[in-house]
Amino acid sequence: MQQDIKTKIHRIAPRSGVGFEIKAGHILTVIDPEGEQVSDMIAYNVADHREYMSSGRSIDYAGRMFLTTDDVLYSNRSTPMFTILEDQVGRHDFTLTPCSAEMFRKLYHEDDPHRGCFGNLAEAVAPYGIGPDAVPIAFNIFMYVHVDSDSGKIEVRPPLSRAGQFTQFRAEMDMIVALTSCSAGQSNNFTYKPIDYSIS
Repeated sequence: MQQDIKTKIHRIAPRSGVGFEIKAGHILTVIDPEGEQVSDMIAYNVADHREYMSSGRSIDYAGRMFLTTDDVLYSNRSTPMFTILEDQVGRHDFTLTPCSAEMFRKLYHEDDPHRGCFGNLAEAVAPYGIGPDAVPIAFNIFMYVHVDSDSGKIEVRPPLSRAGQFTQFRAEMDMIVALTSCSAGQSNNFTYKPIDYSIS
């Protein structure tokens, strides 16, 4: 990755999230600085928050489950939102919902669960007037979900990302974006690490 000397790299602390705006034509680079760490990403049209990044539209138009270089992430209105420019990992998930306190209770039987990526995403977009019910399925950067070809059973495995690898996205519209450093142990090989990102 060629970073301009003026391009600032921002760090998302483990099990937290951030929200920001990005203009059309700018490049968002999401970096896994230590390896095996997932980052959930959601996005909304700045001009109309009812238009958001859609898992169903994006998978439908790509014709496959696993999106990578040159694929487009579409909105629920079939408008391009991001184009994946470079993908050093090649495996991400766009099917599972952000982890949440309720998920930790139901799946892992935790009595006092973390609020998860759902809570972090909801907090990150709240200043823009976007409520929790508007948080959609995220593009789970670096997340490795294995799907059995016969039964359809899913298994969350450690991410394939190694330290320093990244995925780069070009914004195709002005957007509000939220990113996390994922809070689910199983998604991150049972450690919690930071996520870095830059906008150029």
